[in-house]
Amino acid sequence: MLKIALHPIYKHPLPEGHRFPMDKYDLLPKQLLHEGTCEPENFFEPQINLDNETYIQSVHTSDYLEQLYNISIEPRVARKIGFPLSAELVKRERIITNGTIEACNYALEYGVSMNIAGGTHHAYSDHGEAFCMLNDQAIAAHYLLQNKLAKQILVVDLDVHQGNGTAEIFQKDDRVFTFSMHGKSNYPFKKEISDLDIPMEDNCDDDQYLETLKVTLPKLIDQVKPDFIFFLSGVDILSTDKLGKLGCSVAGCKKRDEFVFEQCLQREIPVEVSMGGGYSKDIKTIIDAHANTYRTAQQIYF
Repeated sequence: MLKIALHPIYKHPLPEGHRFPMDKYDLLPKQLLHEGTCEPENFFEPQINLDNETYIQSVHTSDYLEQLYNISIEPRVARKIGFPLSAELVKRERIITNGTIEACNYALEYGVSMNIAGGTHHAYSDHGEAFCMLNDQAIAAHYLLQNKLAKQILVVDLDVHQGNGTAEIFQKDDRVFTFSMHGKSNYPFKKEISDLDIPMEDNCDDDQYLETLKVTLPKLIDQVKPDFIFFLSGVDILSTDKLGKLGCSVAGCKKRDEFVFEQCLQREIPVEVSMGGGYSKDIKTIIDAHANTYRTAQQIYF
């Protein structure tokens, strides 16, 4: 069964006119239920789990966590996060992180599991930025490694923005291979060094994008030999995205998801999927592209 982390706190109130499409966390599960892709039993509601704090602490510095949890980050630094900081927002981030950890357990059981939110790959070990405060997939990777549930992990980050925080966190950890395929001229303008970075040119279309992925990913899996994969399935690769500069279609984005899932399933490698970004002007486009990831997982795995 496809298990999906979802909590009401995912939809967090933001100031009028804020550019982050927070409504998607409410609309996406409603769409999946409405069309019959998912049933209520597909969803599970994560909570804050104090036992998992050790994995958060193994990724993020104690100084940063103290300031984040106490909402005492200096304003200049807090502005980089892009959300008005509050205790409720930090609680949301912790619940999202626990959703990804729990999703890993379901992925080990069913082959795939997903988090409606997450993909917070701009969170560094010592600071947050670009709507990211706790790096959910990095923390979940530590959970798997420390509990000997995985020995070698591959992060497949296909968000339009480079996974700079994830690259920094694992830059000296050979147990986690970071792969980021992203817009060359997009944020972050100062890139970190992933284990493999593939920068794509502006307006890259479906054919160019998919050809690059199909040439790269199978070889990479064979090289790294992971026993667990994290997939960051941002839909900001679309030509309609306000914060991306690539030229992919919704159909091309779906083909991307199909290819990643097929590679994981063929090799029997469990995969956890976090949603990442999506900033198209029309919220319907965002929901359709994200929903395709769930439709595809159901079709391929179940």
